[in-house]
Amino acid sequence: MKLGADDIQALEVTGFDAAMRRFADVAFATGNAEVAYGPIPSPIGTLLAAVTHRGLLALAFETEDQDDVLSMIAGKVSPAIIDLPSATQAVRVQLDAYFGARLSVFDLDVDRSLLSPFQRAVLQATSEIPHGEVRTYGEMAAAAGKPKGAQAAGQALGANPIPIVIPCHRVVAANGDLTGYAGGLDRKRFLLDLEQGEQTLF
Repeated sequence: MKLGADDIQALEVTGFDAAMRRFADVAFATGNAEVAYGPIPSPIGTLLAAVTHRGLLALAFETEDQDDVLSMIAGKVSPAIIDLPSATQAVRVQLDAYFGARLSVFDLDVDRSLLSPFQRAVLQATSEIPHGEVRTYGEMAAAAGKPKGAQAAGQALGANPIPIVIPCHRVVAANGDLTGYAGGLDRKRFLLDLEQGEQTLF
């Protein structure tokens, strides 16, 4: 059977793509690449997940610039970053279950390399807010050891690099209003409604 130019080009592309995937797999498995990333579709837009061998490092909304997110990771964690969607499969599976209302508690290892000590304390307390419930910024500040640090807690939550999994959407103002969320208030409302069993459209 003779191959035409288009057939040969298709074979070359397929072979190149497969080789690049194999290279990425080996680079991440051996530690030559320290961070792997890939897109994850969701009802609130495509999310960008970045993982290390320690766990989920970052989860970004599509409203955030991917290059900015990866540059931040390169500067704070490692410039050895590789495009490897298969490495984010565990994150994808649990997010799919969460958005399908089949999962209320994430069981994922989390890499806290991007967090300051105060952020770690605030986000640890945030992780303990039960599914479908909310707490105030003041309550999160108190739980982190700064009873008068509601504003600082708000800043720590606003810079949460792992939203949804670390549920900063469950934190609201003292009067119950929804305020500041990296993905926008529409996404925050969607996530709260999802957890409280309400049907909403995004």
